Amino acid sequence: MHTTNTLCLGLYEKALPAELDWAQRLDIASELGFQFMEISIDEQPERQQRLDWNHQQRLALINARFNSGIALPSLCLSAHRRYPFGSADAATRQQARVLMEKALNFAVDVGIRNIQLAGYDVYYESSDRHTRERFIEGMQWAVALAAKAQVMLSVEIMDTPFINSISKWREFSRQIASPWFTIYPDIGNLSAWGNDVAFELEQGIDKITAIHLKDTLAVAPGAAGQFRDVPFGSGCVDFAHTFAVLKRLKYQGPFLLEMWARNDGEDRQHIAQAKRWIEQQMQIGGMVC
Repeated sequence: MHTTNTLCLGLYEKALPAELDWAQRLDIASELGFQFMEISIDEQPERQQRLDWNHQQRLALINARFNSGIALPSLCLSAHRRYPFGSADAATRQQARVLMEKALNFAVDVGIRNIQLAGYDVYYESSDRHTRERFIEGMQWAVALAAKAQVMLSVEIMDTPFINSISKWREFSRQIASPWFTIYPDIGNLSAWGNDVAFELEQGIDKITAIHLKDTLAVAPGAAGQFRDVPFGSGCVDFAHTFAVLKRLKYQGPFLLEMWARNDGEDRQHIAQAKRWIEQQMQIGGMVC
């Protein structure tokens, strides 16, 4: 069991098969040497139903967390891709608010301190100045609730142009102007769009609450890029350089290994291999967990 409160390297829950229960997920993360896991509330109704768990179900998650010694400090709330704040449909926007309220209540109950928000104004609709305005209005409303709950809302750098850099996030941050509205960069997404990664990290270092680690294939003329399921070391991300930049900037926050289960019976081995590779890149970049 881990006895330190320091969180360095965590594991995304989707790296493991969906049929596992939370005690099993957390125990595997502990066995593999991670300090924390990130829970997902995505577009799947089964995952969204977690937000309706009763007290006994929530307590079971807390007990599993304590028994494993693995922290559960963050929640990836990607369900807003289906129900975005910027939607033209009022019922969809209302569902975005319902999800946000439930997620904050869930976070307070089970000890989650950081909710990662998908940086989409809309996903299945066309984006325009109206979707942008509605997104800002929704974020202002959400941040007011988050401040009262003392739970951070951290926007992920995404796989669409709307917020595909930290510089773009800062444009929204100036309007929302809250210490509870921060940035959760995905280094893979940040790299795939051809950003100057060092410059972007410099722009956001004072507001970065956590960092997703995954490899990607770059967006280029005639190439849409690939934003998931790219094996570490085979994509466009210069991890060693990124870690060196973060060391120079004195970044002290956690990193999350973002992977998706292959369900081939060897997911533990895939995770262990990826973890070793990332730790090697950290050493090359001079980053010490």
